[in-house]
Amino acid sequence: MSQEGFWDDTEKAAGITREANSIEEKLRKISSFAQRADDIEILSELTEDENGEKELIGEIRSLYNDLDEELLITQLSGEYDGNSAILNLHVGVGGTDAQDFTQMLMRMYLRWAEKMGFKTKVRDLLDGEEAGIREAVISIEGDYAYGFLKSEKGIHRLVRISPYNTNGKRQTSFASVEVLPELKEDQDVEINPEDIRTDVFRAGGAGGQHVNRTESAVRMTHIPTGIIVQSQNERSQHINKEECLKMLKAKLVELKDRAHKEKIEELSGELKDMGWGSQIRSYVFNPYQMVKDHRTLAETSAVGDVLDGDIDIFIKSFLKEKTRGGNLKWI
Repeated sequence: MSQEGFWDDTEKAAGITREANSIEEKLRKISSFAQRADDIEILSELTEDENGEKELIGEIRSLYNDLDEELLITQLSGEYDGNSAILNLHVGVGGTDAQDFTQMLMRMYLRWAEKMGFKTKVRDLLDGEEAGIREAVISIEGDYAYGFLKSEKGIHRLVRISPYNTNGKRQTSFASVEVLPELKEDQDVEINPEDIRTDVFRAGGAGGQHVNRTESAVRMTHIPTGIIVQSQNERSQHINKEECLKMLKAKLVELKDRAHKEKIEELSGELKDMGWGSQIRSYVFNPYQMVKDHRTLAETSAVGDVLDGDIDIFIKSFLKEKTRGGNLKWI
C-alpha cells in the first residue's frame, strides 16, 4: 500500500485496502482474546468469595462465546467463503401463499444482513399477482457473507392457516433460495461472448415511466449451460447488462465448484439440483409453532424471531455439522 502509484488503479487499491483491514481486524481479535485470557487468569488468582466466583464464571462464559463465534469463521475456508453474496429467491408451489412466503424470506435475509452490519441492494424484483413477490435478486456485501449464507441454499417450506383462503384451511407452500458468491477482481471468469445471447425488453411492474417506456431490462442466456439471468431494476440498459454479467459469472463459478470440473467449457445442461426437491427447512405456524432445519435437526419455537432475521442458530448448526468427523475439535 505504501508503494508509489498504489492509488493509480482505485478499484484494485480499494480491494487491497479491504483485505488489509480484514487482516488487521483478525490480528486485533487474536490479541484481544489473549489479553482476556490473561485477565481471567489474574482474576482467578484474586477470587476469594462467591461474588468473585460469579464474576469469574461470567468472564469465562463471555470469552467462550466469543471464541465459539470466531471458530465458526475458521470453517469458512472455501475459495469463495470470504466473498459477498448474491441471493436469488424464487416462488414455488403454493399460489399466493408461496408468493407471500417468498417475500417473508426476502425480509428475513435483509434483516439478518442489517444485524450483521452488511450492506444490501435489491438488484431485481418481480411482484406477485395479488401479494408478495415471485422472485428477487439481492446483493449482500460484507466479509464472509457467502460463507455464512451458503447454508441457506435449498427449498424452504411454510405451513400455516392461509390468510388468502376463505375457508381457513392449513396450507403448505414453498420457495427456493439460491446463494452465489460475488466474485472478486482476482476471481474473474472469462466467458466467450459467442456463448452469450442477450435480449432486451421493457421492465415490468413498478419503476417509473422511464423504466416502463424503454427497453432497459436485460436477459442473458449462457448457451452451453442454459443458465439464464436478468436484471431490470436499473434505468440504464448498460448497468443492467453489467449486473447480468456479474450474476452469470457467479452462477458459472458455483456450478463449476459443485461439479468439480477443471474447465467451465466442459459443462453442459441445466442446473438440475436447484429445482424442486426435499426442503431443507420448515417454518410451521399451525398446528404448532416451530422452525426446523431438516439437515442438522436444529429447531426453535421462536418463528417470529427467525423471520425477523434471527437465523444464526441454523447457520451455526450447519457449519458445526461440517466439522463432525474432522480433525478440528469444536470447543
